[in-house]
Amino acid sequence: MKLANSAVILWPAFTEKSERLRAEANIYVFFVNPKATKSQIEQSVTELFGVKVESVKTVNTKPKLKRRGAHAGFRSRYKKAYVKVVKGETIQGFEAA
Repeated sequence: MKLANSAVILWPAFTEKSERLRAEANIYVFFVNPKATKSQIEQSVTELFGVKVESVKTVNTKPKLKRRGAHAGFRSRYKKAYVKVVKGETIQGFEAA
C-alpha cells in the first residue's frame, strides 16, 4: 500500500528513553502508521528531514485491556519506529529545550 510521506510518520516520541537513545546512539523514535513498512519509513525520514538512514527497527504493540468498574475496553494499538541516522547527521528540532 502506497502512503504519502506525511501519512507514514505520525509524530515523534519525546520520552526519557528516546532522548537517551538520541544522545548516545543517534537513534530517533517515531510513532508511525501501523501499515507502514520499514522501507517506507526510511524513505519518509530521508525526504522529510534530509538525513541518511542507517537502519530502521519497528515495534508493534498489542491493544491493552483497560477496566473502569464493570466496563472494559481496549487501548489503541500503535507502531513505533527506531530510526538510526548515519553518524554525524542530526534531525533539527529534537534537541532538548
